[in-house]
Amino acid sequence: MRIIAAYLLAVLGGVASPTPADLKKILGAVESSADNAQLEEICKDLNGKNIEELVQLGSAKFASFGGGAAASSAPAAGAAPAAGAAAAKKEEPKKEEKKKVEEEEEEDAGAGAGMGGLFGDDEDY
Repeated sequence: MRIIAAYLLAVLGGVASPTPADLKKILGAVESSADNAQLEEICKDLNGKNIEELVQLGSAKFASFGGGAAASSAPAAGAAPAAGAAAAKKEEPKKEEKKKVEEEEEEDAGAGAGMGGLFGDDEDY
């Protein structure tokens, strides 16, 4: 993967047909290396090909896999009716809940007092 990334970086840098030496230079800049045979094979395989088209073809293949969004939204949709029932049960103790929120706010207000100005809260504005 790092060899392909180096190849793409070379192309983005303006080198139309990167050589193994170009890839070695890029990989060396990030303290990485690769086998000469691998570098030569990548350069030989990609030489003369339009990288933008190859990326588009690869992206189209990934699109057929689907995405995580559809899979992750299904449990959320199933949980919605349960959340509605829980909300109906919580309507009664609103006063008690309000007291808890006020207590938490009071606790939060003093939370940064002992931080020694770590977040800049000790300055006068």
